[in-house]
Amino acid sequence: MSFELPKLGYAYTALEPLIDARTMEIHHTKHHGGYTANLNAALQGSGHEGKTIEEIMKIAGTLPAAVRNNGGGYYNHNLYWEILTPGGSKEPRGVLLDAIRESFGSLTALKDAFVKAAITRFGSGWAWLLLDNNKLVVSSTPNQDNPLMDVAEVKGRPVLGIDVWEHAYYLNYQNRRPDYVEAFWNLINWDEVTRRFKG
Repeated sequence: MSFELPKLGYAYTALEPLIDARTMEIHHTKHHGGYTANLNAALQGSGHEGKTIEEIMKIAGTLPAAVRNNGGGYYNHNLYWEILTPGGSKEPRGVLLDAIRESFGSLTALKDAFVKAAITRFGSGWAWLLLDNNKLVVSSTPNQDNPLMDVAEVKGRPVLGIDVWEHAYYLNYQNRRPDYVEAFWNLINWDEVTRRFKG
C-alpha cells in the first residue's frame, strides 16, 4: 500500500493574499509530492510497507533517515493543509476553548506561545499545539520531526501545526517569518483543530 499525495479541499488561490497561489502550488505539488514519493521509495523492502503513517512516526527513531524525514514531511503536510482554510471557524469554541484557557489562561496567551515557538525555531522546522496527557502544550521540532515521533522532545498528539521551512513562505514574505506566522494565525480552521483535539 503506497501513500498518496492528498488533494487539497480548496484552490491554490483560496488563501490569497495571506498565502499566495504560487507558494501553495509549489509547496503542495513539489515539496509534499516529493516527500510522498520519497517515503514510498524508502519503505520498499523495509518490512514496514503496510504500516499507517502514525505507526511509522512512533518508531521513526529506529528507522533509516529517509523514512523518518520523508515520513515526517508526509504526515506534517497532511495536517498543515487541513488546518489551513479559507472558511471554517475563525476562533476556538466549546471544549477546545475551555482546554486552551485551562492550559494557557487565554487564547491570547496561547497565540503568544505558539508564535514564539514558530519564529524562534532555528533553521527549518515546525511549531505545534499538541495534546500531552490531556493537557495542551506548545512545542517545536526541527526539520520534519513531529510530536508523534519517539525521538520528539515533547511527545503527544498534534492538533495544530505550522510549517516554518522557508519554502512555506519565502516567495511572499522573504525573510519575514513573523509576518507569515501572523498570516497563518488568521487562516486556522478551528473546527478542524477541535476535531483533532477530540481525537
